[in-house]
Amino acid sequence: MKKTVIIGKHSLPKWEINGIVEWVSGGPQEGGFYFPIPRGAHAVRLGNEASISQYVKVKPNTVYSLTFGSTRTCAQDEVLTVSAGGMSSDLNIQTLYSADGGDTYAWAFKSTSDLVKVTFRNPGIQEDPTCGPLIDHVAIKEMRMATYNKGNLVKNGGFELGPHVFKNFSTGVLVLPLKQDKYSPIPGWMVQFAKPAKYIDSKHFLVPSGNAAVELIGGRETGIAQIVRTIPKQFYNLTFTIGDAQNSCHGSMTVQAFAGKASTQVSFVSNGNGWYKTASFKFQADKTRTLIAFYNPYYHTKVHDFGHMCGPVIDDVSLVRVRT
Repeated sequence: MKKTVIIGKHSLPKWEINGIVEWVSGGPQEGGFYFPIPRGAHAVRLGNEASISQYVKVKPNTVYSLTFGSTRTCAQDEVLTVSAGGMSSDLNIQTLYSADGGDTYAWAFKSTSDLVKVTFRNPGIQEDPTCGPLIDHVAIKEMRMATYNKGNLVKNGGFELGPHVFKNFSTGVLVLPLKQDKYSPIPGWMVQFAKPAKYIDSKHFLVPSGNAAVELIGGRETGIAQIVRTIPKQFYNLTFTIGDAQNSCHGSMTVQAFAGKASTQVSFVSNGNGWYKTASFKFQADKTRTLIAFYNPYYHTKVHDFGHMCGPVIDDVSLVRVRT
């Protein structure tokens, strides 16, 4: 070590480093900075064009999701490049979604062999070389393929399949829009538009049923969707549950639900204390593939924490054919 800089390519246990990588402590820093490290006391900071890598044994031709804590350290555009299994994606981490900076992300890939190289890299787009993203806690999870439950045409409608959630501390797991990636950390679903959706678990949040749900935290810039098989001219009923996660998210909330060209809008007032209700609407399919989507048209924050973005929760999505 030279001050906080790690010296030696293999000096960070289990990891291989390239470029300037610092081992930093959480809390106030020189120059007025503050490093949020909610899990443990230390993290690594990646300098411009620096990276950390680790080889992981996996099953070939299998989808995995990475869950990792990451946040920016300066008020500039910061990007983190994540790669594994021959796939790569640039994640924009400029926006802080948790006031304490404890943002956690998920990213999915498909393995091509029994050994993959997982790499986190700072591409160095920011002007200040002393800036760079923090990496804190990394987990990998094998993803089960989403299948249909009897009577439901929506896969993974209860969001029980999803990325790993850290047990000791969680503000939810951010899943970024599926723009260029082929695989989603929430099997069966794709996040749309510009902002992430948040995957939440029942240990840290109130979810309507089961172990998990999705919170639409990015206002009109966030949506989740799935393409389902339908029969033209046949009628279907789309049912879903909405509410708040008992996380002090407040205000007049609205969820817009779409099924092809049909849509409905459900509104409720949240006090952030935990509440949910079920809604449904009937539509007639006009294609063999119908896009089911949910959007949140408004922005919300917590009652006493205006820096913490939040929104309505979606769970228990079900699509059934209506016999006429």
